[in-house]
Amino acid sequence: MTSPKIKKSKISRRSFIIKFLLGGAALAFLDAYWFEKYIIDWKEFDISEGATDKIKTIQLSDLHINSIKTFHRDIAQRINIEKPDVLFVTGDSVNFNKGIAALDTFLGMIDYDIPKLAILGNVDYEGGTNLNLLRETYEKYNGRLLVNQNHKIKVKNRTLNIVGVDDYLCGDSDFIKASEGLDLSQDTVLLNHCPAYRDEVDVLIAKLGQKIKLVLSGHTHGGQVTFFGIPFFTPDGSGNYVKGWYKNEHSQLYVSKGIGTRLLPLRFGARAESIIFHI
Repeated sequence: MTSPKIKKSKISRRSFIIKFLLGGAALAFLDAYWFEKYIIDWKEFDISEGATDKIKTIQLSDLHINSIKTFHRDIAQRINIEKPDVLFVTGDSVNFNKGIAALDTFLGMIDYDIPKLAILGNVDYEGGTNLNLLRETYEKYNGRLLVNQNHKIKVKNRTLNIVGVDDYLCGDSDFIKASEGLDLSQDTVLLNHCPAYRDEVDVLIAKLGQKIKLVLSGHTHGGQVTFFGIPFFTPDGSGNYVKGWYKNEHSQLYVSKGIGTRLLPLRFGARAESIIFHI
């Protein structure tokens, strides 16, 4: 007695391609709307060049905070674990006034003893944010909002100059005013939301015969949506900068991809990040 033959189902080439494309689209959707937005990429760089008493800093940029989500709590927890000597917030903290309440909650989750130095971004202006209230919110949590101003951080036997300039697009960026009274031969960090302004700063410090240890910017969101690393769009004020390191003889710039999103609630090829610098 012969056993019955079992028919093997065949998947047509067309059916396979359709399922493959649908699966790929689902993965891309999950990546863009969840993974790259909410699973923060923590990077760490040592630019101390062998200095003793290293100063540990963390940069957050482009929070665009409207409400508190789980990943905000995770960020605050990581900051508290890292215990940086100073936290930098490089612009676009909120989109509108209503976001200040969420920012208040977020800052309240971070160890009060960690100094927090922030600057303004274009969206802080464009959203009609009450800048006095924003300033008071930072001050409530051991913070300062620097608008063409500077501040010194003293850690052990080190002093670090922090220069914060106003937004390049909607404010009045003025590096000369912001650095008044500072000895820029000491290690200096420049907080500058729009990276394009770095080009003007380089010209100024070249004339003065000075250098800047580190320039920290954001604004670009790393392109937010990219294809093989190439952004479809970068906003005005980006200049020739998208993300990561840009170094020359005058300064070294790091452009953060930031935390939040703008216009489109997704990221693709531009994962949200926070950066630890040892200076």
